[in-house]
Amino acid sequence: MNNFSFSVTQEVLDLGVRILGIKITGAHNTSENLEFETYKKGKLKQVAKDWQGKNYKEDSILQGFRDLHTKVGRSNRDFVASPENLLGRFLKKGVFPHINTIVDIYNLISIESRLALGAHDINYVHGNITLRLTDGSENFVPLGYTEPEKAFPQEYAYVDDENNIVCRLEVLQVEPTKITLESKDIFFIIQGNSQTPIDYIETATKNLVDLLTRFCAGEITYLNQIK
Repeated sequence: MNNFSFSVTQEVLDLGVRILGIKITGAHNTSENLEFETYKKGKLKQVAKDWQGKNYKEDSILQGFRDLHTKVGRSNRDFVASPENLLGRFLKKGVFPHINTIVDIYNLISIESRLALGAHDINYVHGNITLRLTDGSENFVPLGYTEPEKAFPQEYAYVDDENNIVCRLEVLQVEPTKITLESKDIFFIIQGNSQTPIDYIETATKNLVDLLTRFCAGEITYLNQIK
């Protein structure tokens, strides 16, 4: 686990993906943290205020994810980037999903920044992770499922050394590496696009690190910085 690494192929960078990766070791996850719940409530109230009278569909960052999907031939009706899905549900229905403290933390950063954040239990990752274009041979078990589904070629995906997809685009995470209350060693994705300068991603990453350190303890390591 100490040798875990994250890399990105040039083909994916050329699409316009911009990304940072971090890992936390020895994290303490909880089903609920009352101090964080109070913090989250205040932040969500601010998000609702910031978007009052605005149309999130016109946001340039969310459009940047749609542009990425178009480049790899995926429908933006069928494949909605995770930050757009989160923000849209929240603004339309007032719904912000509660899973556990760690997942809620990265979802909160995502809804504030419109960046795509995800997390994966390193103990269920086989080797290292590479963000690359798929060839269709990969193993893909979507979140909530037990049986694999077909992987499609020429999508960008996070794939481990045994050809298992851990995240498809920034849309679909997987069941094997999901974050549970037992997860202690975790890889985090903070992904943007051509509309998000690297310093914007760095700021969101710092906010993520601050919240994880404050509410979940553990030791943070910054992985490859991809510009």
